[in-house]
Amino acid sequence: MSTTSNISHFTPRTTETIATPVVRNLQFSDLTDSLRMGWDDFKAIPTHAIMLVVIYPVLGLVLARLVLGYSVLPLLFPMAAGFALLGPFAALGLYELSRRRENGDDPTASHALSVLQSPSLGAMVALGAILMVLFAVWLACAQAIYIATFGYEAAASIPDFLGRIFSSPQGLTLIVVGCGVGFLFALIALCISAVSFPLMLDRHATAPEAMLASIKVVSQNPVTMAAWGAIVAALLVIGTLPFFLGLAVVIPVLGHATWHLYRKALEPAAAPYQPPPQRPHATRYAAEFPASLFSSWRRRDQ
Repeated sequence: MSTTSNISHFTPRTTETIATPVVRNLQFSDLTDSLRMGWDDFKAIPTHAIMLVVIYPVLGLVLARLVLGYSVLPLLFPMAAGFALLGPFAALGLYELSRRRENGDDPTASHALSVLQSPSLGAMVALGAILMVLFAVWLACAQAIYIATFGYEAAASIPDFLGRIFSSPQGLTLIVVGCGVGFLFALIALCISAVSFPLMLDRHATAPEAMLASIKVVSQNPVTMAAWGAIVAALLVIGTLPFFLGLAVVIPVLGHATWHLYRKALEPAAAPYQPPPQRPHATRYAAEFPASLFSSWRRRDQ
């Protein structure tokens, strides 16, 4: 068996088999249409969507308790804002539900979990890890900004912390610098993940290809994508009230809407993805162990 055939078998796709995605020009109406279709998807499968994202309000409450318990109140808002960085990866199951509903299927919770069988799962996990690192660096920067502004003395209580922030020149500095740095992190996350995960799920692109396509979407539609980022940020802030429970609605709607925005941002693929044929696995028996071992070596040499 030739080396080329081995490579083609284990590689689910190549740049020669799938053309580079063609980016469309987006309008503000595309954003509203995406949100409307995302809301329709959520209404069609609300129970499944809430089950998929229940980790968000639970995680928010846990983080809030840890923050209060360990007197690190300055990290509460950065943690809540950081959900925007991790959301595109956490919404993988929602993309799958929207994809199947778009194809006329009747999605179930098990269909959402089918992303674990995707040939591009490794690429999606890799990009998710990048977003996790981005989230961790953002928290470290937020902590450093607070220490540079107020020093190492911890706030005694929530009223004390709010008083520092909103009634002192240092608090104004913290708000301006913190929001500015947070904007940069959000911009990076938007550029590399605006359509990356839907593209990997739908066309099984590699992580670099998906990030480049996402950057191209943002660079070709800067005003529209900036508005999309502002919409996402505003809805996430609303979703944190009360006690992060609103995220149980906001996250699935945004997840479904992101899938539809991906459809509007890129031209459809010329040919749908076809999974490669699976190699048959011959049955092996324990009694054949020595002979099968030498035969496998012989095939590898060939």
